[in-house]
Amino acid sequence: MGFNLPLTAEHAERYARIIEEGTAVRRHYDLLIWLQGEIQHYLPHEIMLGAWGDFSSNPIRYDIASALLGIRTKCSDSNALSPLLQGLFNRWVSLGQMPYTLGRGESVFLLEEHGLQCSFGVALRGMRSILIHGVSDKRGQHDCLYIILSSRTRLDTSAFNALKLLLPYLDTAMGQVDPLICDPRSAPTSPDMKDEGLSMSEVEIMNWIKAGKTNSEIAVILGISAVALKNHLRNIFKKLHE
Repeated sequence: MGFNLPLTAEHAERYARIIEEGTAVRRHYDLLIWLQGEIQHYLPHEIMLGAWGDFSSNPIRYDIASALLGIRTKCSDSNALSPLLQGLFNRWVSLGQMPYTLGRGESVFLLEEHGLQCSFGVALRGMRSILIHGVSDKRGQHDCLYIILSSRTRLDTSAFNALKLLLPYLDTAMGQVDPLICDPRSAPTSPDMKDEGLSMSEVEIMNWIKAGKTNSEIAVILGISAVALKNHLRNIFKKLHE
């Protein structure tokens, strides 16, 4: 669980603050604020998903923490998400319970394979890096899997090291929060705009706009040109104002 290089005094102080704030988490709001704070310096992400229990059962229990609009536990499809979580967990086990990452291409494949059409599935299309690690609770006799999703092209070795160091505190923070209940019936295909006639791609663009991303950032996240994005925006505005 160590670092390749010794921590500087600045990093040691920052980690101490992160850990102290994590131990004070009691509500989902506290968890979200903590995950959007200094921890982003080491684990930059837009979405964190924590899953726990028996990963051979279905559905798997999980919670989603994200500042993105519409990306909430209650708005996800547990029946579609559980097979994906099982696959990610099985890979973690096969790798000797070591952290691993997925790039954009592989995450898109997983998305299509499991047919995630809920708001989480839409947001997953904009994530370019996924970092996965877990904890086996020997006393509680269950496993926990943590999935960090980032729009950055890649997460480097420092993110791996940070996750190794911070995982026990992330697990503790999640364990102090009452779990939310996911209801597949409340998982709209097009969050907030399902009646506006927008396509999945157009809803995805609107979600990134709501999240405060610039046009250039959205184009990079989606892997399209600025011209293509402008065409999408024209179609969206036309539909919204018809």
